[in-house]
Amino acid sequence: MLVILTEEQIFSPTQVCQSCLLADSKGQPRWRRGKLGCGHAIRKLTPHQPEQYECEMGFRIANLE
Repeated sequence: MLVILTEEQIFSPTQVCQSCLLADSKGQPRWRRGKLGCGHAIRKLTPHQPEQYECEMGFRIANLE
């Protein structure tokens, strides 16, 4: 499950990505084959952190499996 992280809140991608021109036709981040197509991976600080990405719009996205 993908979530958008801010310093104080967690959002569903549906709340943020629907207005993004880089989102797919359903208003979701472009997630393909386990990678975010509209952003880049961020290095983990600890091995126990979920995979995190920064989208082109500047939001941090976490993959909570």
